[in-house]
Amino acid sequence: MSDGILSKAATMEIPISSNGDAGSLPEDDGLEQDLQQVMVSGPNLNETSIVSGGYGGTAEGIIPTSTIKGSGLHQPHAGPAVGGEEVVRGIAVEKFDIVKKWGINTYKCTKQLISERFGRGSRTVDLELETQIELLRETKRKYESVLQLARALTNHFYSLVQTQHALGDAFADLSQKSPELQEEFGYNAETQKLLCKNGETLLGAVNFFVSSINTLVNKTMEDTLMTVKQYETARLEYDAYRTDLEELSMGPRDASTLCRLDAAQSQFQSHKDKYEKLRADVAIKLKFLEENKIKVMHKQLLLFHNAISAYFAGNQQQLEQTLKQFNIKLKTPGTEKPSWLEEQ
Repeated sequence: MSDGILSKAATMEIPISSNGDAGSLPEDDGLEQDLQQVMVSGPNLNETSIVSGGYGGTAEGIIPTSTIKGSGLHQPHAGPAVGGEEVVRGIAVEKFDIVKKWGINTYKCTKQLISERFGRGSRTVDLELETQIELLRETKRKYESVLQLARALTNHFYSLVQTQHALGDAFADLSQKSPELQEEFGYNAETQKLLCKNGETLLGAVNFFVSSINTLVNKTMEDTLMTVKQYETARLEYDAYRTDLEELSMGPRDASTLCRLDAAQSQFQSHKDKYEKLRADVAIKLKFLEENKIKVMHKQLLLFHNAISAYFAGNQQQLEQTLKQFNIKLKTPGTEKPSWLEEQ
């Protein structure tokens, strides 16, 4: 076998034993989901296209068939009709080739996946990278929990502020209509109005926190995980074509086999290049994501702590200073929904 097959460059092939790594999902459920992923992206027969392989890949160089339609396919004259038939025949042949390539690729990947799951094959593993990927997924789950709780806090506190606002109005009204308790109702009305104002300020800070965490989790982290999914697809394809090449290399060396071996070597190299590129892309994205996460969370956790502490200490000046420190500007409430309440 050639040196190109044996060199793994920071990765290694590990055999999957019968009690080996079957993932975090139960074997049957995990295998079913992975098989669904293998089959999910079929060839697009509404377009003629040149596909660069991969059941999870994207079509490149797409030429819509609409650019060919109307070029004489339904003309009554013999000349254009013959040309139309040739165009249709060419499109049919190209679509057949697309289906054939997709089917072969899907078959190889499905075979590799089943082989891995049932301990009859090996898979390429980058231990350091896969540890980082699993850590990212776990971190995302925990941050999603924090985001859900912070949104719940925002909703509950919004209801509290609305109640305080209504209570302050009720006290103010009674102060005017109850001369004997005018003073008592009056200072209670002022207290509720002050609490309401401070509550609106705190809601502005908490909502800024929620918005920033939402962006981090559902945009920044999700973007990295999309690249991870592409990498995992490329890894499966790479191992599928590696296994295919290894099996051919162990067979007889007649003329027919040598021809198939050359084609398999070419396909293997193409998928290896794709795998290594995506592996490098994931490593870079994970590095920048970690740096961005630390920067964002340092700012947001400081904001959250200072705002909550100032509010419950009754320090209005410190609360307002916290919003100025983080450049949070509150629009004047008065619309149906206050500007500081995130759209749920």
